Amino acid sequence: MRNYKTQMEAAKKGIITPEMKIVAEKEYTTPEKIMASVAKGEVAIPCNIHHTSISPEGIGAGLRTKINVNLGISGDCKNYDVEMQKVDMALKFGAEAIMDLSNYGKTNTFRRELIAKSPAMIGTVPMYDAIGYLEKDLLEITAEDFLRVVRAHAEEGVDFMTIHAGINRRAVEAFMRDKRKMNIVSRGGSLLFAWMMMTGNENPFYEYYDKVLDILEEFDVTISLGDALRPGCIDDATDAGQISELIELGALTERAWERNVQVMVEGPGHMAMNEIAANMTLQKRICHNAPFYVLGPLVTDIFPGYDHITSAIGGAIAAASGADFLCYVTPAEHLRLPDLNDVKEGIIASRIAAHAADIAKGVPHAREQDNAMAEARHKVDWEEMFKVAVDPEKARAYFESTPPADRHTCSMCGKMCAVRTTNMILEGKTVEFCTEK
Repeated sequence: MRNYKTQMEAAKKGIITPEMKIVAEKEYTTPEKIMASVAKGEVAIPCNIHHTSISPEGIGAGLRTKINVNLGISGDCKNYDVEMQKVDMALKFGAEAIMDLSNYGKTNTFRRELIAKSPAMIGTVPMYDAIGYLEKDLLEITAEDFLRVVRAHAEEGVDFMTIHAGINRRAVEAFMRDKRKMNIVSRGGSLLFAWMMMTGNENPFYEYYDKVLDILEEFDVTISLGDALRPGCIDDATDAGQISELIELGALTERAWERNVQVMVEGPGHMAMNEIAANMTLQKRICHNAPFYVLGPLVTDIFPGYDHITSAIGGAIAAASGADFLCYVTPAEHLRLPDLNDVKEGIIASRIAAHAADIAKGVPHAREQDNAMAEARHKVDWEEMFKVAVDPEKARAYFESTPPADRHTCSMCGKMCAVRTTNMILEGKTVEFCTEK
């Protein structure tokens, strides 16, 4: 029987939990260091007490950059079997988190199956599920109804929830004053904004924030403070609405920590490359070095169909500049619900960004796999290269599609391969191209 409710409470009491030990082993550090970081709020270990299949991960300062995969059904795409195939894809390629963003019908059956099978941490946005779960139109939903959905997700075993608590009346005033090209692009944020404007009430997640924290503390659910006013195009980045909400999120972070509820803070969005590093520094300062979770950011708006690439560019810069958690973006972003191939492309792009940032940040052992690839390439050992590759099937398929006459080279350079030439010279051999040996 554990004598603490949350990982943060345990850390403040000097208790090293089993989850902290697992995270420490994965991160090549000590449980004591993980405990100290969790106590300060600089690392979160999202791990609901009811998610028994989880393999705990730490998110935050000094740790590997983690990635999240979004999936879930909508009114236009309702095939749960396909979504579960996406789950399998996410797990195969090493995603540490999966967010179920289903917003149609009774979603709890799928979510329970997901939580039962997934070693990855599971996140949700209760606001998305409210209308389908409650079977009420937006104007009919009460503050108590929203809290019911939060509790339902917590009881099911969700590890972290995006709660858009920062879009209060003050933040809305700043948004309304500072005209935007794209207004509000957060789905949850737009629903709350509409609810607030139609009812005249304060954001229920802000007004009843203490009640939200009661629920999250009971099940050790990490709150991911959603950025309802994140920029939806590069022209809206770093405006008054975004920054005013960020200030609110900083205050909400401290209130959650006082209750021993773990926190992540969500960030942009769309943003030009030259603004990203400054935004990461600003977020960490205003939100007291809480783990930062970013969607992208996408560094340009004109490449629909390729937004996994625009996102990976921004994500790499963001993570190298302090972001801790990247939400993947697929080629289908802005266009449709992603299919299986889109999901794979999005995961790989996000993993590239996260891994490149970890190398830049000097995360322990981040270079090991790259060094193993260099050694395999030095030996021109194709089987070893495929073994080291993150996506060995794709690498092998490319190699075999145009097989070289000499298996110690590839079809690009053939016998003029630089590695082969240099190796032969260093081995005291003669390099000949015109005479077949």
